[in-house]
Amino acid sequence: MAARFPDPPVRYETPGLAPSRRAFTTNAELAQSLGAIATATRGSTRARLLDLGASQQGATIQAVVLSQAMEGRGATVEDNGRPTIVLIGGQHGDEPASGEALLVIARELAQGLLEPMLKRINAVIVPRANPDGADAGQHATANGIDLDQDHLRLKTPEARALAEMVRRYRPVAIIDVHEYPATPEPLRLSGRTARPDVMLRYATTTNVPEFVIKAALEWYLQPIAKALDGAGLTHEWHHTWQSGPDGLQATMGDTSPTSERNLGGLQNAVSLSIASRGADLGRLHAQRRVHSLVVALTSALRSTVDRAGNLQQVQSFVARDIAAHACRGTLAIQVEPTATRRDVRLLDADTGEERTTKVAWASTLQLQTTGERPRPCGYWLAVNRAEAVEHLRWLGVQVMRIAEPGSVLAEADGTTARTAIDAPADSFYVSMNQPLANVAAAALEQGTPYGFGSTGLLPGPSGAARVMASPALVFEEPD
Repeated sequence: MAARFPDPPVRYETPGLAPSRRAFTTNAELAQSLGAIATATRGSTRARLLDLGASQQGATIQAVVLSQAMEGRGATVEDNGRPTIVLIGGQHGDEPASGEALLVIARELAQGLLEPMLKRINAVIVPRANPDGADAGQHATANGIDLDQDHLRLKTPEARALAEMVRRYRPVAIIDVHEYPATPEPLRLSGRTARPDVMLRYATTTNVPEFVIKAALEWYLQPIAKALDGAGLTHEWHHTWQSGPDGLQATMGDTSPTSERNLGGLQNAVSLSIASRGADLGRLHAQRRVHSLVVALTSALRSTVDRAGNLQQVQSFVARDIAAHACRGTLAIQVEPTATRRDVRLLDADTGEERTTKVAWASTLQLQTTGERPRPCGYWLAVNRAEAVEHLRWLGVQVMRIAEPGSVLAEADGTTARTAIDAPADSFYVSMNQPLANVAAAALEQGTPYGFGSTGLLPGPSGAARVMASPALVFEEPD
């Protein structure tokens, strides 16, 4: 098995990858390293250390923001006109290679071989989104919530910090960096272990714009696969394993808009998850795990550079197109993978021998729509739904306060019957005539397992309604 996963031809230097180390980079060492990166830039390169917020146990969630001055324009991400890529690691505290790899990438962008890329793009890097989990070596946040499934509901301060960062920088691409277990329980019971150095996936949820998916596949995933092949690294679509009555079964990721990857697609960004092999390996193959992520991330950065103008055009086009579809057509509410069978290459856990196994394979490359509704003009929320409004605004959704009493034609109380309902002053309206309409729909459509109605922010059908005709209302300026 060791012969299949030799060390890479380069050696990476981070505090946690030192030869004598028994532990990966600590939170204190990470903060020190990021501080050194932010103060050691040269020439026109600018690096800022940004505090995104505090974790549940008071640790600072940090990002390093990298850009270059542009002739005739500002030097910061906010004003230099270049597209921005966001790289996020460490959502799961037991996936250490993600943070180590992003520390390498941040250093290379600030003062290394990747620095010339900043002439075309900006980068925002969050090496460790879940510092409490990393400190405890646990998957979830301190209160037991899986951070990567909290990006729509925003129960945790960690998810809120990431949401506000994405809202602020409006990236054209979001890369979510993970590790996956080499030998999950179903494989262990069958005497096998996973083969790919890297698993890849793009946003696979309802209503992701077609052009965003096409950009993810053609401009990012194909070059990443080519780069991994060139480095002698194996790759596969991301999948998880289950034991079924007919043997092993694999599922290609979830289809709900709760993960950073899926929500990012609804925010009109190319949104990818890149995972190295080894969440359950301790320090085994640590250099190779980091190397595989560095190769994939470098390719993603190059794709952003090569397609900088195209990505901005795509994001601008889909934002206008989504807004133009208010009151028209249908809205997918739920989707599910397509059931297929597929040959998968696995390794014998004892001998390392490669074996091909045909398994049941739930493919998210072809999503089946299992529920849809007419696309509304917007959503009305009652005066007492201010908490839901706050969460929508964290997500970047525009919410307007109704200034004068009026009425709207709506589907209310969880029914499809359309009737005029009162819309009093100080209640709220969320128009679907906005770029993040699909985020609003994911949060506000009733009857889904992930929407605000099912997760406690909009309990019961009353107090919210689907508005089915453009309302004649007077609004206050949004906050």
